[in-house]
Amino acid sequence: MKFVRVTIESTVFGLLSLMATMVVTGSDLVGPTPIIESTTSRIMAIVDEAPEYFDTNSDRFYNEIGAVLDETIDWRGFAKGVMGEYASNARYRSLDDEGRKALREQLQSFTDIMKTGLIRTYAKGLLAFSGSKFEIIDEEAINPNARSASITQLVYGSGNRTYTVRYQLGRSRDGRWRLRNLIVADVNLGQIYQNQFAAAAKSADGDVAKVVAEWDISANLPEDLDSE
Repeated sequence: MKFVRVTIESTVFGLLSLMATMVVTGSDLVGPTPIIESTTSRIMAIVDEAPEYFDTNSDRFYNEIGAVLDETIDWRGFAKGVMGEYASNARYRSLDDEGRKALREQLQSFTDIMKTGLIRTYAKGLLAFSGSKFEIIDEEAINPNARSASITQLVYGSGNRTYTVRYQLGRSRDGRWRLRNLIVADVNLGQIYQNQFAAAAKSADGDVAKVVAEWDISANLPEDLDSE
C-alpha cells in the first residue's frame, strides 16, 4: 500500500503542534490565536524539564503530555474523522439499534487506541524540539462568531530548519475551541490516517470491528516515517 512520504521529524513536530491549542471556557473565552501562544509555552515547559527524569520515569512525561492533550484535542472527533464514512452520521442512521450500539462502541475503542498510540508513539520525539522558537504568522483577525478557524504557525528548529503547521480548529456548542486536525507543511495528518483506515476496511470487506481491533499506530505510520 502506497502512503504519503513523511519524515519522522516533521511528524513528531506534528504532535508538538497538536498540543499547542488549549480549551478556554466561560468568561475567559478568547480567540484561538492567543490560546495557541500561551499553551505552546506550557507544553515546552514540560519538554524542557523531561530530560531530567525521562530515563527513570518516562510515564511521568507521557502522563503530563497526555493531560494537556486531553484538554486540547477533540480525540473523538479526530477518531471519527479517521473512520470517515464508516462512522458517518448517515451510516449511523442507517443502522438498527444493535448496529448503532456496536458503532458507538467501535468509535469509543478507536478513540482510545488513537489517543494512546499517538501519545506513546510520538511524545518521546518531542524532546528533540526543546528550545525551539515559535511564531504565529496569521495577520487577519478571526471572526468572534466563527465556528471554525485555521491558524498558521512557524517553528524554527535545529539546523536552520523551519516547519510550517496549520491548525484546524472547531468550536463546540458550549464555545470551546478544540483542535480537529493539522497540516504539517503540505501533509494532512488526519487525511493520511483516514485513507489508511478506508484501505484497511476495504481489505476487511467492511468489517469495522476487525479494523479497529487490529489498528496499531506504529504499524500504520506513513511510508518511511521511521527510516529517517
